[in-house]
Amino acid sequence: MPNNVSGVFPDLAQVGDFGPPRSELGIGSLMPWNGKLYVQNYNSHKAPSGGGVSLRRIDPDFTMEIVPETLGVDGTYTNRFVHFPTSKLVLGPHVIDEFHKITTIPELQPLRVCGTSRHLTKPDTHVYVLCMEGELFELDLTTFECVQLFDLNDELGTEGEMKVHYKDCYTSFGRLVVCSNEYAEPEWAGQRSRGRLAEYAGRQWRVLAEKPFTAIGGRHEFGGTIFASGWDQASAILEVFTESDQRWTRYRLPKASHCFDHKWQTEWPRIREVEHERLLLDHHGMFYELSPWAYGGRIWGVRPISTHLWVLGDFCSWRGMFVAGADNASPSHGLNPTTAEPQSGLWFGKTDDLWNFGKPAGWGGPWWETPVTAGEPSDPYLMTGFDNMCLHLENFSDTPMNITLEIDFHGHGRFGASEVFTVEPGKIHTHVFEPGFSAHWVRLVSDTDGVASAQFVYT
Repeated sequence: MPNNVSGVFPDLAQVGDFGPPRSELGIGSLMPWNGKLYVQNYNSHKAPSGGGVSLRRIDPDFTMEIVPETLGVDGTYTNRFVHFPTSKLVLGPHVIDEFHKITTIPELQPLRVCGTSRHLTKPDTHVYVLCMEGELFELDLTTFECVQLFDLNDELGTEGEMKVHYKDCYTSFGRLVVCSNEYAEPEWAGQRSRGRLAEYAGRQWRVLAEKPFTAIGGRHEFGGTIFASGWDQASAILEVFTESDQRWTRYRLPKASHCFDHKWQTEWPRIREVEHERLLLDHHGMFYELSPWAYGGRIWGVRPISTHLWVLGDFCSWRGMFVAGADNASPSHGLNPTTAEPQSGLWFGKTDDLWNFGKPAGWGGPWWETPVTAGEPSDPYLMTGFDNMCLHLENFSDTPMNITLEIDFHGHGRFGASEVFTVEPGKIHTHVFEPGFSAHWVRLVSDTDGVASAQFVYT
């Protein structure tokens, strides 16, 4: 058994070549497959670029090998998908059969492959494959024919190769959902909106939100939901599609850290099942427990677990363990002169260990210098699972605003008025909640049109 330091096995670290290039070596995807654990690492460039990137395979005795068929196949690969009708695993540009035979798809190898999902009309033989610059393919897993269907920059009005950052795709309930997480100073300043959450139901693409989104997931027909995680200035965002009413609902969550407020720094947070019929959401530096079920068109039981500073490319369950793959250190071609070696580690533990990480804490809210309409409620904002809570309101208008705080303590979308706060023009009003006060969701309603901020600070 190799050495183990607090759940980290140094012998299993993914370490890049000395270089050049001296770029990055993160863990893009982890997948148990027929007794072995596959580790797909990545650098920050389109292949080929060298740097020691390759597919690795870990055996139950914790020995690791570089998969020989993938030597020389490198790039940014972060997708994982099991296609059960053909018993194939799609990992990066590779298709792996049940006997661990690997076929590399030449059309995908030079691209930054970031997502794989069910096919809408040929689910028994085909999958969709999304690449970071917006190329969307269909791949036949019986013949390995790979055909590009869309350039999403054209379909969704984004700005072309190496100017956008597509991240994930997911198919369920007759729709293919994709996202990109473009976010930098112009997005923060409100000068542009290149991030996208969009869906395709077989006829044409529909943009759901022009905001940065990083992960899409669910459990297909089980539970009747699709989840998509994103953010904006005001808070982290969780968009939820519910099959029962065929609509998307936006929820807002705290940001545990502002270090994730850039397209490069969000990397690959995930929505994964790590315990039976339970989802784990990693979002803006916070882990959440998430149920795939929705009742009455509303999600129930969203609960914060812990905070962390990790940049986690993926996590999974393997042989009864929770396994997390990080992106630990990158010289960034000399932009980080205090880091000499691109490398990332694997952490092995159990899911309940996550509760021993940092306590849930964060900040955010439904409004950030936001135009508000009289009588129109804000998005629901999470209010459960935190020790101490306060609310800061700011009125940017010329007249007073009476803002009603409404809470949903059941968690199913029925809100009731709790308190009313009067905020004078140009003033800030702060309300500290009593210890022990909690509800599942909270929202705000103004009695006048205006511009306001509302930020909750949870400690």
